[in-house]
Amino acid sequence: MDMVQTEKLIFEYEKRDEEGNVIGTSRAIDQVDIDVKEGQFIAILGHNGSGKSTLAKHMNAILVPTEGTMWVNGRNTSDPSELWNVRQSAGMVFQNPDNQIIGTVVEEDVGFGPENLGVPTDEIWTRVEESLKAVGMIEYRHHSPNKLSGGQKQRVAIAGVVAMEPKCIVLDEPTAMLDPVGRKEVLKTVQKLREQKQVTVILITHYMEEVVDADKVYVMDHGHVVMAGTPREIFSRVDELKSYRLDVPQVTLLADELRKRGLKLPDGILRKEELVEALCQLN
Repeated sequence: MDMVQTEKLIFEYEKRDEEGNVIGTSRAIDQVDIDVKEGQFIAILGHNGSGKSTLAKHMNAILVPTEGTMWVNGRNTSDPSELWNVRQSAGMVFQNPDNQIIGTVVEEDVGFGPENLGVPTDEIWTRVEESLKAVGMIEYRHHSPNKLSGGQKQRVAIAGVVAMEPKCIVLDEPTAMLDPVGRKEVLKTVQKLREQKQVTVILITHYMEEVVDADKVYVMDHGHVVMAGTPREIFSRVDELKSYRLDVPQVTLLADELRKRGLKLPDGILRKEELVEALCQLN
């Protein structure tokens, strides 16, 4: 079953001058078609301004298409009567957890979403406990979110979304403000959730290392999808990725340079272990 699907999606916004007068329109998303199956891990890559975050906001009906269609769990996001169902189906985790955490105690914050959904009190606390365990934050349930690290705050934000039991979690650059340790924490949490809860995960990012385990990768540039394929297929096209101002995992870049110097290495090497094995086989 399709969890998220777009058909010729277009999104335009008004451009204004310093006095606030409309002086034209700009197209942030241009004829985008994507297809995400239930249970998949999909990554959407792109440089700043590529349109990837604008696309993410359509998945939770924060924005609706100017033209074309976005379906989430079979529901048209442009239909106002489906807004509640769309937002129950797809939960959003944003770049800055401080914009998403509103409680003064961790467990209260995680319980806020289910409470708004009208979930009975006993079930709320069950969900809070399960969600905090799932993200590895149960021992912090009585702490103030203000005293947590960036990575811990982001895990609490993810727990708050998980407690609402969405079928799909959309993470819009969730590690952009984190240090490498925090980034690893969050990614490990997302993978664990996927295994435990069988949720569909859509990760918006510009960090190449975060997408090597994805089922499919879409690359965006100037509002268009310009590349689509498995991580191995995408990272086999190093020069093309560079043309879209995107980095490449260090090990992939090294393998590509060695290949250009005559070593017979396979395309799209994603991990250090793969490169070591390929080099050993040359001997």
